Amino acid sequence: MDILHLIDRLEELFNESRPIPFTHNVIVDEDRMLDLIDQMRVAIPEEVKKAQQILAGRDRTMAQAQEEASRTINLAREKGEQLVERDAIVDAARARANEIIAQAEVDIQNYRREADQYVLETLTRLEVEMDRALSQVRNSIQLLQQDEKPEKPAS
Repeated sequence: MDILHLIDRLEELFNESRPIPFTHNVIVDEDRMLDLIDQMRVAIPEEVKKAQQILAGRDRTMAQAQEEASRTINLAREKGEQLVERDAIVDAARARANEIIAQAEVDIQNYRREADQYVLETLTRLEVEMDRALSQVRNSIQLLQQDEKPEKPAS
């Protein structure tokens, strides 16, 4: 289940809770709250798996780009060896191979930067949502604990 959906359900549970008069406290259904927390514990590893899949995709793309650059270099070398007598053509082939290598390196850096940015944004959103959910859970626990304390008689 999507973690953001679970957080929405947690917020819904909070909003459906009965308010305690004259306070900012609410009474939360403990079973539903604990059920949602358990579901979140299950869902978080899925979000991490998605991030890992993105990183693996980035690595595959980088490997493909490096392989393509290597093939292009080998092709340029073969053609260059065949045209050794023509210095201008050999120089042009080397220059083109260097351009391809440079472009492949730029592409690799761009793919890496984009993948890292996406993973960072995803994990940051997850962290914010989890912090918000954890804060709500802590507040609810604190309110429930305050409600259980016996009131002191007025002196």
